[in-house]
Amino acid sequence: MVTEVSAVKLRQNLGEMLNRVQYRDESVVVTKDGKVVAALVDAALFERIRRNRERFDELTDEIAEAYRGVPEDEINAEIDAAVASVRGR
Repeated sequence: MVTEVSAVKLRQNLGEMLNRVQYRDESVVVTKDGKVVAALVDAALFERIRRNRERFDELTDEIAEAYRGVPEDEINAEIDAAVASVRGR
């Protein structure tokens, strides 16, 4: 479950919000002036997100290096062919 709270309410109820995250397996989305600015999530989930982001960054760096110097239209054609192949399964 995801609970949305304002930054003011979070500040006033921090202990309760932390308990929701820790014991009820909830996430808390924090808003400020009606815009989402942060989220409280379980530490294990945060660690998975962090690892996935690091791996994603590594993979995109590898792809960028592999396609260095390849014209953009060739890259786009290869992407389109791969997407069509997967969708055609």
